[in-house]
Amino acid sequence: MERKQAEYSNLDERYAIQGEKYQGQQYSHIYFTRLHHMRNFLNALAPSWKPHLPVTTVLGLEEGKDCIIVGTLYKHMKLKPSILDEYSKERSAIPLVKPHNFMHPDDHLILEDESGRVTLAGAIPPAAYVTGVVVALHGKETSAGNFLVEDVLEAGLPPQVLLPSINEDKYVVFVSGLSVGSGTFNPLQFQLLVDHITGHLGDENEQTIASNIVRVVVAGNSVHVSPRFLNGQTVASKDQSWVAEPIKELDIMLTQLVASLPVDMMPGSNDPANFSLPQQPLHRCLFSGASTYNTFSSCSNPHEFKLDNVWFIGTSGQNIDDLYKYSDAKDKLEFMERTLRWRHIAPTAPNSLGCYPYTDKDPFLIESCPHVYFIGNQDKYETRLLQGLEKQKVRLICTPRFCDSGVAVMLNLRNLECSTLSFSTSFDS
Repeated sequence: MERKQAEYSNLDERYAIQGEKYQGQQYSHIYFTRLHHMRNFLNALAPSWKPHLPVTTVLGLEEGKDCIIVGTLYKHMKLKPSILDEYSKERSAIPLVKPHNFMHPDDHLILEDESGRVTLAGAIPPAAYVTGVVVALHGKETSAGNFLVEDVLEAGLPPQVLLPSINEDKYVVFVSGLSVGSGTFNPLQFQLLVDHITGHLGDENEQTIASNIVRVVVAGNSVHVSPRFLNGQTVASKDQSWVAEPIKELDIMLTQLVASLPVDMMPGSNDPANFSLPQQPLHRCLFSGASTYNTFSSCSNPHEFKLDNVWFIGTSGQNIDDLYKYSDAKDKLEFMERTLRWRHIAPTAPNSLGCYPYTDKDPFLIESCPHVYFIGNQDKYETRLLQGLEKQKVRLICTPRFCDSGVAVMLNLRNLECSTLSFSTSFDS
């Protein structure tokens, strides 16, 4: 059977750190760029949102006078970890339990612009917001010096290019959290996935579906290296093979895949890549077998691309996992939806999520609405079709960790419908 093809464009150029020189610059530049970009947009929306209300700065507030202010939110959190606390805890004899979420009833929001900052009260729930989000607020200053919020304006979903009409089934497979080398990694489970995608499993009907898979996206955390080798000490020569073994094993599996179809490889928080976002592509020399094929693409995280003019953007999950620590939502999909409405893929960077200290741009701003937005390394598979006010349609996908679930996600380019590929072995312990 002949495999279907799809036209591919890699759009990762904006995340490439090339020719950038770190010269001790601070993170204020990235916040300034973000505020400047988003304020221009929100100021343009203000007249149609609240006509007749003046837009002012924090310094220009007058007590009791209704107005609109635009600025960056800062969330004051009682439980937010501090490096000084961590240092004192390391020296403490009593081990402390790390909370999975740092929210507290006493948390409050502050709005900041170049002129100053003001504490917020009223109709803006701290649980729904995080530090780094740019919003417009309608309200008035109180006698206590706070700003009493009556209404909030977020940027909303960005404009979207019309979804192209594709009249045949073409599938993209998302898989994440392979964790080759970990205790939970099951080689047989991964081999079943590879054999299914490459058309070596199943009856004629399943092989026909497999031949319609045009691309595989591996969304981070593909290898697991034991923490004892990551303590900053030189790895002894007898242990070096233990570090390299998971990568070699992954390369063997990937080589089978790329011999059959194109594969995009994204780095994750546990992979041998830079820690801070945007993570740069994994070096091709790590994959001596797979990299000999032109179907192998080592990509950045976040990763942006087009397939037959369907626009994809996704991460290995760090941006949403960080929102989960510092805010509240009913599910991970709601966090994803918020990042689109805030027009920023990683609003908590650089406050609580590591990122490169850019001086002249913020590459995480979302200026055009994707058709598919995916994240990797989640606890379970979730998906929803998000619809915007201007007829935008975005397929949101949470891809589960494969080593825990044995589940990969398959998306049909024709209608953006999702299904799962589930693999389990009968002798799982």
